Amino acid sequence: MHEFILGGQKSGKSRCAESRAAGWLQAGAGREATLIATALAGDGEMAARIARHQADRARRVPGLATAEVPHALPEAIAGLSAPRRLLVGDCLTLWLTQLQMPLHGAPLGEAAALACQADLCRALRAAPGPVVLVSNEITLGLTPMEPALRRFVDALGGLHQRVAAVCERVTLMVAGIEVPVKRP
Repeated sequence: MHEFILGGQKSGKSRCAESRAAGWLQAGAGREATLIATALAGDGEMAARIARHQADRARRVPGLATAEVPHALPEAIAGLSAPRRLLVGDCLTLWLTQLQMPLHGAPLGEAAALACQADLCRALRAAPGPVVLVSNEITLGLTPMEPALRRFVDALGGLHQRVAAVCERVTLMVAGIEVPVKRP
């Protein structure tokens, strides 16, 4: 079963996804869990944030392996998914940022970015094992003044809709509380 976990910054969405991985690992012998991390450190503060997340995850979910995949998320899901392996993709917001506003290189055009999103949905549909995806729900706020940011918010909202349609479960995190949005 695939789950999509959305929430604001510091809403508890990553911790919720980690709890899904811990529960999966504890549910039976021979199970594996892998975090597909999409973050890139563009500055010292982000590098420190990533290091803190890595240390916290290692303490909370010792059996959770990590694959650093800032760009090739659909390929990582296709390559790593297995019936006895749960994948946690954290997070779609950063993945889309790498595509549309990369730290280095040119951004993908709209058509190429949509093709990557379609690839992600295809990989999810084909994944033989469970996948939990995490993303920031940023579409509840004010409309940004900057055109590039408006395009990003629109693209992220569209990505969320496509991923939510593929996942059997959608959970909204609010102040550390799970709010079921979609259930089978």
